[in-house]
Amino acid sequence: MNPQDKTNPDIPTGIDLLREPLLNKSTAFTAEEQDELGITGLVPDGVDTEENQLSRVHLQLSQKSADIDRYVYLSSLQDNDETLYFKTLMSDPAHFMPLVYTPTVGEACQKFGHIMRRPRGLYISIKQKGRVAEILRNWPVDDVRFTVVTDGERILGLGDLGVNGMGIPIGKLALYTACAGVPPEVTLPITLDVGTNTDSLLNDPLYLGLRQPRVRGQEYDDFLEESVEAMGEVFPKCCIQFEDFANINAVPLLARYRDRVCCYNDDIQGTAAVAVAGISGALRMANSSWKDQTFLFLGAGSAGTGIANLITLAMIEDGVPEDEARKRCWMQDVNGLLVNSRDDIADFQKPFAHDHEPISDFVESIKAIKPTGIIGVSTVPKLFNQKVIEAMSEINEQPIIFPYSNPTSRSECTAEEAYKWSDGKAIFASGSPFPPVKYKDRTFVPGQGNNVYIFPALGMAIYATQAKRVTDKMFLCAAAAVAEQVTQENLDSGLIYPPQSSILVTSLHVAKKVAELIFDSDLAGVDRPDDIGAFIEAEAYKPDYRSYV
Repeated sequence: MNPQDKTNPDIPTGIDLLREPLLNKSTAFTAEEQDELGITGLVPDGVDTEENQLSRVHLQLSQKSADIDRYVYLSSLQDNDETLYFKTLMSDPAHFMPLVYTPTVGEACQKFGHIMRRPRGLYISIKQKGRVAEILRNWPVDDVRFTVVTDGERILGLGDLGVNGMGIPIGKLALYTACAGVPPEVTLPITLDVGTNTDSLLNDPLYLGLRQPRVRGQEYDDFLEESVEAMGEVFPKCCIQFEDFANINAVPLLARYRDRVCCYNDDIQGTAAVAVAGISGALRMANSSWKDQTFLFLGAGSAGTGIANLITLAMIEDGVPEDEARKRCWMQDVNGLLVNSRDDIADFQKPFAHDHEPISDFVESIKAIKPTGIIGVSTVPKLFNQKVIEAMSEINEQPIIFPYSNPTSRSECTAEEAYKWSDGKAIFASGSPFPPVKYKDRTFVPGQGNNVYIFPALGMAIYATQAKRVTDKMFLCAAAAVAEQVTQENLDSGLIYPPQSSILVTSLHVAKKVAELIFDSDLAGVDRPDDIGAFIEAEAYKPDYRSYV
């Protein structure tokens, strides 16, 4: 479809055009376009400029009293005029990302059935097993390149939200576009509805999912197998991002499909990459190297082991033998330090279980292991308490403190707590945003270890190159590309990530680097261009209205 060709019969006219968010220009249709497209009188006579449209959006947002209300407004804007929606997001990404994704999306998911205005994406129920390909063909776009898929069992740190988890795929795909230029028309959010074990949802008359306990075992595996196979059949150039699956499914899913189809798990691999990028910035700030680091994780799920695996790869690249690199990563869960004498350790955790006496107290683990950095992926708030931060500060001149759990209510500590309790020594980054902190005579700008630095850029590289597979080396490459854009001025203010205000520039640079690796690895589905940077720029979506005359 070429929307610029007004004679194209695929272009709707009249009221149908105004109801198509990818084509609608709202109040920006010219008088000539109104006549040509049969919408004269269906829109006001005044023709808005881009500046007027953005001013109206900002005015209406300013009149909302809560972020959840702003989220609902922006969702309605996306459903009505997608170009204006992305124009808004891209006008000030640092301001709008927390409204369309974390932390606001957490509350939106909890209330999803209560705030829904218009369905978006595909909902595929396990009761429709055997018909997945048929349902995928109901989607109006044939050339889907990216789908974010969830079964809603582990939404952020909030747990099993069933189909309410659809807010996550919708939000993530919006950031693919807003932060890296992946065209919105090639993206598709999908929720696989296999039930929920959350009683409050099952008893909520406004809940929109299956009212049954979660399906487990072979029936679940067969449904996932059919779904993945069907996506490859219906959308052969599509990359699948597995999102917010529980640990019992997330790790096996990635292992099962990563060498069969183009796919990845952002919770495992994207989180790992943003953590490695942050550590790289921290090492520059501390004038240190990978060889000198030891990390202790609070939380030993798929996110923690994913970070540890990529840290291991980064250390190997820095000359540390693999066995030694793995021994530099320690894990602690609700039952204490992961040590080989325990009999409750999952297979994916075993590479990071070491010979040591059992320790149940996290502070005691810090004193015994003497880590240079602690990384929180527990989803339990306030576990990095004053004793923890003080213990880290006693053994490190500049302790790395990364409370990565989302949303903000689940963060292991706040930025203010980390700086205060470490007497300003901490190198800090968190999963959710925190405001600048004044402590003594310094103002610290906390970094947000947000996966948004990684997955949109990776997606842009995959989209442009039509990559056949996604590898761990791509994530390590993305992490390095993010880290190299941190300036000395950023570091001096305590910031170990590039400013989110320049996320599009950052992402296109990362996409270029990852695309180079894809071509070098012979994984691209298109010919290598002479100028990869220009190639990426040309493929990137821009929020400009089409001309219809």
